[in-house]
Amino acid sequence: MPDLTDKQTFSDEDALEFHRLPTPGKISMAPTKPMATQRDLSLAYSPGVAVPVQAIADDPDRAYDYTAKGNMVAVISNGTAILGMGNLGHMASKPVMEGKSVLFKRFADVDSFDVEVKTTDPAEFVTVVKNIGDTWGGINLEDIKSPECFEIESQLQDLLDIPVFHDDQHGTAIISTAGLINACHVAGKRLEEVKVVLSGAGAAGLSSIALMKAAGVRVENTVIVDRDGVVYRGRPGVDQWKAAHATDTPHRTLAEAMVGADVVLGLSAKGAITKEMVASMAPRPIIFAMANPDPEITPEDVLSVRSDAIIATGRSDYANQVNNVLAFPYLFRGALDVRARQINHEMKVACAQALAALAREAVPDEVAAAYRGRQLKFGPDYIIPTPFDPRLIWYIPPFVAQAAMDTGVARKPIEDMDAYRVQLRERVDPSAALMQKISSAVRGAPNKRIVFAEGEEPSVIRAAWGFKQAELGDPILVGREDLIRQNAAEAGLNFDDLGIEIANARVSHLNADYTDWLYERLQRRGYLRRDVQRMINQDRNYFGAAMCARGQADAMVTGVTRNFNMVLKEVRRVLDVTDRMIGVSIVLAKGRTLFVADTSIHELPDAPELAQIAIKAAATVRKLGRTPRVAFLSYSTFGNPPGDRGEKVREAIRILDRMDVDFEYEGEMPPELALDPDQRANYPFMRLSADANVLVMPAIHSAAISTRLVQALGGATVIGPLLVGLEKSVQIVPLGASVSEIITAATFAAYEDGVQTEG
Repeated sequence: MPDLTDKQTFSDEDALEFHRLPTPGKISMAPTKPMATQRDLSLAYSPGVAVPVQAIADDPDRAYDYTAKGNMVAVISNGTAILGMGNLGHMASKPVMEGKSVLFKRFADVDSFDVEVKTTDPAEFVTVVKNIGDTWGGINLEDIKSPECFEIESQLQDLLDIPVFHDDQHGTAIISTAGLINACHVAGKRLEEVKVVLSGAGAAGLSSIALMKAAGVRVENTVIVDRDGVVYRGRPGVDQWKAAHATDTPHRTLAEAMVGADVVLGLSAKGAITKEMVASMAPRPIIFAMANPDPEITPEDVLSVRSDAIIATGRSDYANQVNNVLAFPYLFRGALDVRARQINHEMKVACAQALAALAREAVPDEVAAAYRGRQLKFGPDYIIPTPFDPRLIWYIPPFVAQAAMDTGVARKPIEDMDAYRVQLRERVDPSAALMQKISSAVRGAPNKRIVFAEGEEPSVIRAAWGFKQAELGDPILVGREDLIRQNAAEAGLNFDDLGIEIANARVSHLNADYTDWLYERLQRRGYLRRDVQRMINQDRNYFGAAMCARGQADAMVTGVTRNFNMVLKEVRRVLDVTDRMIGVSIVLAKGRTLFVADTSIHELPDAPELAQIAIKAAATVRKLGRTPRVAFLSYSTFGNPPGDRGEKVREAIRILDRMDVDFEYEGEMPPELALDPDQRANYPFMRLSADANVLVMPAIHSAAISTRLVQALGGATVIGPLLVGLEKSVQIVPLGASVSEIITAATFAAYEDGVQTEG
């Protein structure tokens, strides 16, 4: 299986230490149920476990309901073909199999563990796996040599009622087929007409040519070549798997077969393809040199003789990496979610076609970040999606699931595919459900006009494009039109397609009105008219905020090129605070959604300010469709230990006690008391009816440090801080924010301007 990373330099000792420290291996088990009390143990094991045992005994399919089977895949090997290193034994394969399990979890939230079988006898291997196969929802076979792998997979597919998938065969086949579909698209060729030559008739090669035929390549247009030459009909000594792909051809060598060929697939060895062979191919040749670690021919050598070639390899340091991680996690995700009995040809073709379609769409900013800022755009150097594309988890599995349903191998059909896509987003992005709700509300409301103040920045341009394309509102880019259009064109965006508005502050017809209005507002604060005119003409934050204040726009997003405090000072000279301005960060972790305040405005709030922060945060949370339950956090618990800062929090509680507020609140308390019902049981006087979801911090430093800490540690998503309390919604993103962060901020800005969700 190819690497996932860019080309790196590391020593053998580095690799050994990575696998040894801090804990040997790469996987461990984490329980999904609490194990803190005697009751928990009784439910998890004896006597409580007897109930699901009997249910499964009565109906074995109930194992999907009461055990982890439905989201569990076994990665099984005998180590006879480890990473192209050969037969090194079953235990030598364990680091690879653990790695495969990690990839299942990382990319598709599929639980997995490895099984190494101590036999090289195919029949014995089949017997072992057959007898334990019902444990899992699917089986991924790995690093088993050819031709035994064909026999093993075929028999297990017949013997077991779950998906059995040999990734070395089919993973490469799916990715290379997706690449071929798009390479033909770029080269202006049709699948039904291309002549395809395969160099290397092993497991991956034969599966690749078979899947390409299923996708549309004609049998008579294929030639396969093994180490003994062309596999032609009637050639003696050819096994049944190669013979199934033999064709009537006069060619006897790879060099002969490649003359005039449109496509060559390399799944053989370094040096198998020469420059002369490439030079003899048809115009716009498609060359997939996928041998690892060294391809059959390097891209540099190909381009030295054919500048019109479209090239893919198995390596991450070249464009168009054929990487199996693009297929197997998402193929199994879709298969598991419909409880498929097998992974059939139609599901593999659907996966390949979905990958090809995804590569033709605009590439999100997160991908550029993962690939060191390299901008990817569909074309000769980008025909296959990249492994770190965040859309893969929700884009690919629905196609696989639908194919399983259409071909009758799904036990549990999906009724609402749109809802399924939302669920898939949530598996790796806990913010997806919240953002889906807010985005849906924004789309359902009349279009909001949102100012993107730093409109010349490429990331802002792409965000405005994405915002408009997602039908979230009408973006207004502030900046010089010629530069905006130039940067848009370089990003492959045609503004005429979507009609995105551009406002040049320096030459706008609105300047005179904005200057008059802002001068009247600021003249008694020491500003001369020329100062105000310069602010409107030259500073896009002033101009954008004035657009909101004067009714030409509804909300604004900014901050990509300036720090938060500077932007806030500029915006506040133009816009008033309605009641109380605060920053709210949203923390999503382990199934919880927590709102933390104040994370950006009040450095050391006093008791009245803490009370007002709680009121404003509760109103914000209610507007987001949640019932607020406020906990005032502190180092102390109801006065123990005593201290001035704890007293400030207690005074805030007393202030709220004298007010008629419409939300639950309690304090002061540490975080565990706010979030753990067992801890709260020790304090029967507490007024919270359930876990708190609004955490009011005693100072900005504790709020900022805590949210950034959980984000840095991983396992949590933090949105914000979101700015609330200005007369017009303005969201200030972090310096250098990504396209996704800018779109999220713009969506919240539109939402904050008056859109409501259902509770």
